[in-house]
Amino acid sequence: MRKQEAANFMSRREALKRGVLGAAGLALTDPFNRPVRSAPLQPKAKAVIQIWMWGGPCHIDTFDPKPEAGNDYCGPLKSPIATNVSGIRISELLPQLAKQADKYSIIRSMTHGNNGHETASYIVQTGREPGRLVYPCVGAVVSRLKGYENGYKGLVPPYVVLTKPQGRFSEAGFLGPKYKPFATGGDPNQKIFAVEGIVARGISDDRQRKRRQLLHSLDSLGKAMPNNPHFKKLDVAERNAYDIMFGEGRELFDLSQETDELRERYGRNKFGQSCLMARRLVEKGVPYITINYTGWDTHKQHFEIMRRKLPELDAGMATLLQDLSDRGLLESTIIWWSGEFGRGPKVQWGSPWNGGRSHYGKCFSAVVAGGGFKGGHVVGASNDKGMEVADRPVHPTDLIGSMYALLGIDPDGPLPNPRGMDLKVMPQNDQSGGRLKEIT
Repeated sequence: MRKQEAANFMSRREALKRGVLGAAGLALTDPFNRPVRSAPLQPKAKAVIQIWMWGGPCHIDTFDPKPEAGNDYCGPLKSPIATNVSGIRISELLPQLAKQADKYSIIRSMTHGNNGHETASYIVQTGREPGRLVYPCVGAVVSRLKGYENGYKGLVPPYVVLTKPQGRFSEAGFLGPKYKPFATGGDPNQKIFAVEGIVARGISDDRQRKRRQLLHSLDSLGKAMPNNPHFKKLDVAERNAYDIMFGEGRELFDLSQETDELRERYGRNKFGQSCLMARRLVEKGVPYITINYTGWDTHKQHFEIMRRKLPELDAGMATLLQDLSDRGLLESTIIWWSGEFGRGPKVQWGSPWNGGRSHYGKCFSAVVAGGGFKGGHVVGASNDKGMEVADRPVHPTDLIGSMYALLGIDPDGPLPNPRGMDLKVMPQNDQSGGRLKEIT
């Protein structure tokens, strides 16, 4: 997998020169010039906001509480609260999300059985087991099938990550660097959201313009060959890039345009403001946004960390759901909350863990909302201690296939690729529990 990542790597500067970043506005075509056929499915969703819980959140301490299991399993978080949907309880540290339960459904029987970060991330984000080929993740597939080749004319690339790359797997796989996400960098909670390639900290607009003038004055080759088609493409890329730096792109990433009251509701922290930024990207028609929410790999002092992190999650995610709903966007926007796995149901109290939780891929939870997913439901169940799937196992391929169908992407249809391989969007999996028909 590392060799594939190295082969797919391209510096942002080189990408801008070649115009592979969607921010440059180039609608590049498939190397084989093959049209991508429209999916036969009627799409209900136009966009996905993926809240990626980097490191793996504990299902017992979030959306599948087990107070009856005792202190060795639930620790101090033993008082789950009722939601606005009868019969559904979630963590006591998620009171705002408890009021929004009618908008989302909880899958309590996610499973793949892998406890390694890298492999589990690959499985959850591609729906495939590791093998000879490195497959693209959901965001890259959506970028390929809902991006520039298929009518997307957005200001920014069709696949955006807030704020740092996820790592641990090659997002674009064999589709190549053209379909890697645009990672913004920066921190949307700062006074200036320094988006990489758009806002350069410490460099004024005037200086940027003078740099551009200097670049043009030194471009003797371009002046000598003004009609060269390759140079014309670079000129278009440059014009679009500068339009973004000084025009609509800067406005899009300027969160000061939002009210202070709304920003406070989301939470004045990186995650909360990333949720607000994701909503703004959806409004601009971006089809796939990932919020890379780090800090969930809690081997040590798990409960101390949960008392800090869960209120952040609660404010940001609950406000995102309500804000999208208020704007009429939730019905066309999928929210997908998940990590690569859960965490060990049995607390590791001894030293050096001091109340930590280990990796756990045997049984964990995911949450979905909007875009055609019904709210107010629970799919599947874990056993009394959260150790095993007790009912309706759901594999990553089941969830991903369901999301593709809602997006109008045929999970059983062809996956166009630069190698010309005969591949399907999703694999045929004999272990699949089936797509999520109960909530779609």
